[in-house]
Amino acid sequence: MSVLTRDEAQNRAQLLDVHRYTIDLDLTTGDETFDSRTLIRFTARTDADTFVEVKPAELRSVTLDGQPLDPETLDGNRLPLKNLTAGAHELRVDARMRYSRTGEGMHRFTDPTDGLTYVYTQLFLDDVQRVFAAFDQPDLKAVFELTVTAPEDWTVLANGVTEHTGGGVWKAAPTPPVSTYLVAVAAGPWHSVRTEHRGLPFGLHCRRSLAPYLDTDAEELLDITRACFDRYHEKFEEPYPFDSYDQAFVPEFNAGAMENPGLVTFRDEFVYRSAVTDTERQTRAMVVAHEMAHMWFGDLVTLTWWDDIWLNESFAEYMGYQTLTEATRFTDTWTDFGVARKAWGYDADQRPSTHPVAPEKVEDTASALLNFDGISYAKGASALRQLVAWLGEKDFLAGINVHFKRHRFANATLADFIDSLAAATERDVHAWADAWLRTTGVDTLTASVDSRPGQWALALDRDGGRPHRVTVGVYDRDLSDGRSLVLRERYETDVPREGAPEPRPGTRPALVVPNDLDLTYAKVRFDDTSLETVLRGLSGIPDALTRAVVWNALRDMVRDGELAPADYLATAAAHLPEETDLALVQGVLAFATGHIADRYLTPDQRPAALATLTELCRDLIRRTEDGDHPGLRLIAVRHRIDTVAHPDTIAAWLAEGTVPGGPELDPELRWRVLARLAVLGAVDEDGIAAELERDPSATGREGAARCRAALPDEAAKARAWEAMFGSDDRADLSNYLFTATAQGFWQPEQADLVRPYVARYYKDAVAVAARRGPAIAEATGRWAFPAHAVDAEHLKLGEKCLRKADPIPALRRKLVDQLDDLARALRVRQA
Repeated sequence: MSVLTRDEAQNRAQLLDVHRYTIDLDLTTGDETFDSRTLIRFTARTDADTFVEVKPAELRSVTLDGQPLDPETLDGNRLPLKNLTAGAHELRVDARMRYSRTGEGMHRFTDPTDGLTYVYTQLFLDDVQRVFAAFDQPDLKAVFELTVTAPEDWTVLANGVTEHTGGGVWKAAPTPPVSTYLVAVAAGPWHSVRTEHRGLPFGLHCRRSLAPYLDTDAEELLDITRACFDRYHEKFEEPYPFDSYDQAFVPEFNAGAMENPGLVTFRDEFVYRSAVTDTERQTRAMVVAHEMAHMWFGDLVTLTWWDDIWLNESFAEYMGYQTLTEATRFTDTWTDFGVARKAWGYDADQRPSTHPVAPEKVEDTASALLNFDGISYAKGASALRQLVAWLGEKDFLAGINVHFKRHRFANATLADFIDSLAAATERDVHAWADAWLRTTGVDTLTASVDSRPGQWALALDRDGGRPHRVTVGVYDRDLSDGRSLVLRERYETDVPREGAPEPRPGTRPALVVPNDLDLTYAKVRFDDTSLETVLRGLSGIPDALTRAVVWNALRDMVRDGELAPADYLATAAAHLPEETDLALVQGVLAFATGHIADRYLTPDQRPAALATLTELCRDLIRRTEDGDHPGLRLIAVRHRIDTVAHPDTIAAWLAEGTVPGGPELDPELRWRVLARLAVLGAVDEDGIAAELERDPSATGREGAARCRAALPDEAAKARAWEAMFGSDDRADLSNYLFTATAQGFWQPEQADLVRPYVARYYKDAVAVAARRGPAIAEATGRWAFPAHAVDAEHLKLGEKCLRKADPIPALRRKLVDQLDDLARALRVRQA
């Protein structure tokens, strides 16, 4: 299949005006394919040749202005349109299209709980071609009018309000002008919760087997939706631009959610079957806020080409966190951002695959797909937070509203946006954009303190080239208990700063925290006194956001070989038992387990690390016996399960159906226990089958696949490998079952058993990625990669693959990142 290049898109945009798509989909033609008929009305500005994209199972017929075209001229995904004359045209395409099992195009899923089937579209970034013929680029916006024929007992959802006209036929209201990748359909026997807000229909939808769980949380979800909707209308002068707002929770979804206008699709793990922490509810709420922000950033005003991904994702990320903080009970969202998202950006920005937030030029769609990463989301949102700190929120929002007004239902570039900002402020936003959006890498701010009688001064040295506006936090020890820290003052400063550091009155502080409120994007290094205070007294820092900045600094120091992994573990053991913020506890334990114990420590050091983490979790469980901290207890129980070296305790929990003192083992915890027992060789196929019979849901199937792949048995490993990498198209695992199998396969405890598969991985990964496409390639590189194998020989194997095997771009990018992380782990071990 040919990818669309930037130059081709620009040429086609200069040639064509696309006005309207009339699309007729028939979902009643079988389990493997559906029918797609498309009428495209467009105008050519001059006489020229061009092409339209489509990826059919069978191209039945094509007519242009009533004259038949030869379907055999289809070349990959491109159908040539030769000798177009200037003026109006009508193109009709009749095709049979394949359903997807990888979450791309029109995904089809049959729920194992009740046998009911659902389909939905995911047309991002260039997958509209899998559903209907299109001039598939974001700046050829058009009106879309859809008719869908579905089984009689199904409901069809789309971008606009849908009407059942009889006989299983549903007609959707025409959209305003939108980009091809934003068209959406979701069809099936949905369970729906409907309401109205400000005169617009709002809806929540999920598959029927999840109905009780959606009903339990429906009011919470609708309250968040309404609160964010109202807050955006306070911020934005342009009203919500579509005729309805549906949120569909769909199965086997590859992303967290997708911002289809009027029909946002979410992964249906957000319909919670099992107990979750309040931080996880906050994350779900943030995704709701993020996707709603896209109705303006991305849907109303859309990027012209994929080099401006940040105009969509960075803004939605920033607005999602900020608006959730302002409009809902989740007022500490920036702490979670600092822990869960910002580290994602820092890590991505230090790899060879880094790129600017706003690259100068993204050559084609395959390259663009790779940039939906921690830089476009977390770094971009951090840059915007820094912009607001520097510019002021009033001018920032004024510039945004100028932007919406100028480019309503059209497309825009970085230059357009900066011009809109410039219209609202006297500051040099063009220079700011050059420094922040066109550069790569993470700056480092290193503190040094000069202390003299009665005064002290802070110098912040910058390794990097960006200007920073930061808040400095100054802390003293609380003399009443000797453990806590109290805030002496916070003050703002610019980095770099002209002249010598300004002396400040008072004794030398116990702790100075650069970037105290986490308003900029930079790594932080403490002065010696502050570092000692941090390691001894981190839990005494009064503000959770400040603690997040500190924990991130320690994390970065471990990754950069400046702090021993064992010292990080000791700090976690000393201070997490006193931590109250769930996002911090979860983030620190995840890093300590997944990076330090599993990768940064040698195999002979790992048992002691796991013992430390198990004891830490035991301390947290003891601390929460009063029942007042159920979220903290749940996190501790989860990580206790994941780190145990001996099966007896958790096997007893499984047999009794509960942790002593709670919680009871819900499906998520039962499968978690079973997976760890499988790793430890304390369960067999009969035990897994019995649990699957108890929980025959889609999640149960994934749990069983994960457990079976984790069994320490040669035959089990061989079956799992064949399931992932075998070549029988009809037996291919869905995207979710592939991921679950990959998650179970590699286990540090089984390094000797799986050693032969490390070398096999590269050949088989390249082949399955080429055969099954970008979604499976991404899963192959992320989940099926042998990350536990931290040794020089593995690094050489991977580097050889990159040189000689020519993996498709999606896999190549993941391998580049994974091998860089592997090299970093080796350096940490050596340090």
